[in-house]
Amino acid sequence: MKYAEIKAIVQRLRNNLTSEEKILWNKLRNRQLLGRKFVRQTAYIYEKSDKGDYYFFVPDFYCREEKLVIELDGKIHEYQKERDYRRDEILKQNGLKVLRFKNEEIAQIDTILERIKAEFSDQEMRFRNVKEKKMDYNPE
Repeated sequence: MKYAEIKAIVQRLRNNLTSEEKILWNKLRNRQLLGRKFVRQTAYIYEKSDKGDYYFFVPDFYCREEKLVIELDGKIHEYQKERDYRRDEILKQNGLKVLRFKNEEIAQIDTILERIKAEFSDQEMRFRNVKEKKMDYNPE
């Protein structure tokens, strides 16, 4: 597919977020999750052909610094499990981590955010957890 076509697809997806995607986006945007920058509905190009065609995926959310893709799966994904599996494998072969959540799980947004933070590669998250546990310690 040509780049201009990819841009049109991305724009259409950005303008048509599901209600579940809106909820998660409101928690990820503006570096709200431990300062990580997430983007939504952006093209991840994994290959370019000799003819100038691009092979790409459009993850729901992507954090470049963590190389983390987050997907919210609606009912349609029940019928395309093999396609999703192949897609996830290509992304993993390109060094990305993929987290998938069902739309129904968005009701437990705090659990989703904790699972996302657990994928962060640096020590900041672990340090914060240790610090919080020490603050909770009351020897009396």
